[in-house]
Amino acid sequence: MHRVVFLVVVLLMIGLLDFYIWQAFRFVIRNLNESVRLGLNVFYWFFQVLFAVTTFLYFTGIFKHNMPVFRALVGATFAINFLPKFVMLIFVLIDDLVRGGKFVTQKVQHIVQENPQSSSETISRSDFILRTGLVAAAVPFITTSFGIISGAYDYRVRRKTIYYSNLPKAFDGIRIAQISDVHSGSFYNKTAVKGGIEMLNAEKPDLVFFTGDLVNDRATEVTDYINIFDKIKAPLGVHSVLGNHDYGMYVDWESEKAKRKNIDDVIAAHGEMGWQILLNEHRKITVNGESIALMGVENWGHGFLKAGDLPKTYKGLEKEEFKILLSHDPSHWRDQVLPMHSDIDLTLSGHTHGMQFGIEIGDFKWSPVQYRYKEWAGLYNEGNQHLYVNRGYGFIGLPGRVGILPEITILELKRAV
Repeated sequence: MHRVVFLVVVLLMIGLLDFYIWQAFRFVIRNLNESVRLGLNVFYWFFQVLFAVTTFLYFTGIFKHNMPVFRALVGATFAINFLPKFVMLIFVLIDDLVRGGKFVTQKVQHIVQENPQSSSETISRSDFILRTGLVAAAVPFITTSFGIISGAYDYRVRRKTIYYSNLPKAFDGIRIAQISDVHSGSFYNKTAVKGGIEMLNAEKPDLVFFTGDLVNDRATEVTDYINIFDKIKAPLGVHSVLGNHDYGMYVDWESEKAKRKNIDDVIAAHGEMGWQILLNEHRKITVNGESIALMGVENWGHGFLKAGDLPKTYKGLEKEEFKILLSHDPSHWRDQVLPMHSDIDLTLSGHTHGMQFGIEIGDFKWSPVQYRYKEWAGLYNEGNQHLYVNRGYGFIGLPGRVGILPEITILELKRAV
């Protein structure tokens, strides 16, 4: 009951903020035809009402069997409703500050006059400022809407070739596929998800790696997608690790036993799909009598769960062996891999999603997430060590992607001449 009351209070506060912005919106469209004004006002409030209804239904769990759909609607309506209005709010506040400044100045001037006279002059809103705000607000509205409609499942294959002088000859030209951050609890289009897996298999990789976050919270989220992800095949196997979401960290479990069971069920799902999970351990992959070491740590992230044990994962390996490390969070590379193990040749991570929002044009890329993570998308290197950060296969929160599209990575490893 307390949760419902809190939710209602929050929605009412949001509604009041919306009403404040609406006053300015109504002023901007005041000279339009009456029927046009009516349509625009309905359009303005439609997303607020839809957000309030879907949020209430989602958080009260009334339609539990349709939770992914409601989760997507909450994320979509929140982004479409509030990102543009946040931009508009900046201009409305500026306008009100300007009006307030003029009002104070007028009053002061009136008081210091030798013969003050009453003044009925009012300070009107500025058409220019508010219209500029409305145009500025249209940008996030259009881009976010497009990202939700077309970006969520717009899978892109990204290819990189990396050269190593110590790569065994038998692995020269090996093709590795990587996906990450599936977040199966957010999906609402099985056909599109299947299409992405078909794209991956069409690349005919020798090895496939999954670098964590199979679910948002609960193991049951992946149940309906096991028969899709089990179609991923590669001659040298499909290998995987856990991400921070796979531990059910963001759920209030009734007991520690229930939380542990959920983790075990997530791990079991990897096995059902034919994925060979690595939990702070390593294994050898052998081709024509030559081997490379594949290492997989549990989640270790700066500011997140630190279940990963790199020394344990490394134990038993020789320094001269070629090593690939699967580690969900890219902050692990700079915080532990580089300082502790200069002989880990390639680290594969995910986690950031590129924030599902940004700009990528040619070699230029930008996203707000870069102010949190130094390495957040694509290939990085320090000396002879490389890190590749996958942009993620799925999504969470916003049910879409703006500029930073879902990724299937294809890495080809070559011997340096």
